[in-house]
Amino acid sequence: MTLTRRQVTVAALATVPLALGAAGTAQASPRRTRTLFIAGDSTAAQKYSDAAPETGWGMALPFFLRQDLAVANHAVNGRSSKSFVDEGRLDAILGLIKPGDFLLVQFAHNDEKTADPTRYTEPWTTYQDYLRLYIDGARAKGARPVLATPVERRKFDASGNAVPTHGEYPAAMRALAQEEGVTLLDIQALSLALWQKLGVEETKKYFNWTDTEQDNTHFNPPGAIAVARLVARELLRHRVLAPRDVRRLDADIPESWITWPSPATV
Repeated sequence: MTLTRRQVTVAALATVPLALGAAGTAQASPRRTRTLFIAGDSTAAQKYSDAAPETGWGMALPFFLRQDLAVANHAVNGRSSKSFVDEGRLDAILGLIKPGDFLLVQFAHNDEKTADPTRYTEPWTTYQDYLRLYIDGARAKGARPVLATPVERRKFDASGNAVPTHGEYPAAMRALAQEEGVTLLDIQALSLALWQKLGVEETKKYFNWTDTEQDNTHFNPPGAIAVARLVARELLRHRVLAPRDVRRLDADIPESWITWPSPATV
C-alpha cells in the first residue's frame, strides 16, 4: 500500500533529532545522533489534540533519553505486526534507519483480533513470521532490533488481582527473541506487576478514563510516562543503551511536558 503524504511527512518529522530546538540549530556533538525507531500500535503511538488526553508511551520516551538519541515514533493506532508490514510502514522505517540505530517493536493488541483477517496473526506461526521481518530488516540495515512484549491492559478479577489479557502472544515473542538472539523487553510482565501494585482504583489514574470514556487499554499522561520509564529502564538494564544514553529514570516527570500537536500541522 502506498503511504499517504501525511504519513510520509510524519515519518520525516519523526526523525528530526530531539536536540533541535525552536531555533532549528543544535550544538555539534562528538557522537553521531542515533535514532530509536518505534514500530507498534496505539498504546505507543503519537496522539494529536483531537485525542487528548489519550497518550502513547512513545510520546514520553524522549524524556528519559539524552538529546543525541532521537526517537522516531512510527507506531500507529490499530495496527498489528501484519497490517503494519502490509501497509508499507516497515518499509518506510527501513528506508530511513541507519547503522547504529535501533528498531523497537511492540505488537499484539491487534494481532489478537481473530475476526479481522487484515490484522490477525496466530501467536506461534504468523505472529512470529511477521516479527522476523522486523528483525531481519533491521539487521540488514546495520541497526539493532529490540522486541517488547505488549503492555498490559487494565483488567482485574473479583479478588483485585491484575489479569493478563494477551494470551500466548507474549510467550511467543519471548521464544522468538531467544531463538533469534534478540534483546527482549518484557513490558507485559512489568506493566502487569505495576498495575497489581497500584490496584483497582489507582490504575484508573493511569489509563484514559474521562467523564465520557472508561478506556482500559490506552493511557493518559501519567500512564504513558510510567510505561515509558519501564521501557527506558529495560533498555539500560539489557545494555541496549549505555548509562550516558539515559536520564531522569528516577525523576518525577511533569504531566505538562506531554503535548498533543494539531493534526493539521503534520
